[in-house]
Amino acid sequence: MKTKILLPALFAAALFSAAASAHAPGDAVTPNFSHAITNIPGKSLVAVEVSYPPGGASLPHTHARSAFIYAYVVSGAIESQVNDEPAHVYTAGQAFYEEPGAHHRISRNASKTEPARLLAVFVVDTADTALTTPQEPGAGK
Repeated sequence: MKTKILLPALFAAALFSAAASAHAPGDAVTPNFSHAITNIPGKSLVAVEVSYPPGGASLPHTHARSAFIYAYVVSGAIESQVNDEPAHVYTAGQAFYEEPGAHHRISRNASKTEPARLLAVFVVDTADTALTTPQEPGAGK
């Protein structure tokens, strides 16, 4: 019984630390939720809140190849560019998604004067512990 409780807790800790480690000083990542999806063996739902100070940005990055991501702008305005799609500014109440393995080229606060917050919800293989991997400068261009 202890194993059934301990393993999900360790998994959540690993996912949250992996998600937070790939971000820049221009953002802050806070764990929000993590749970195995019981009717889809091997899949989990993980949510993190990304807070950007005015002018803050995340490093360009990719996500786990298994991760489908739903992103909801909680407050402010977020500029996002995924793969080779045009950059787009999403405001509070708007949402976008990222396909598994997508390259997130731009993720930043669109405002230089107001903070912004984003809720990112991952549907991911439970075994994937690195949710976000930063790109080397100049990579993927």
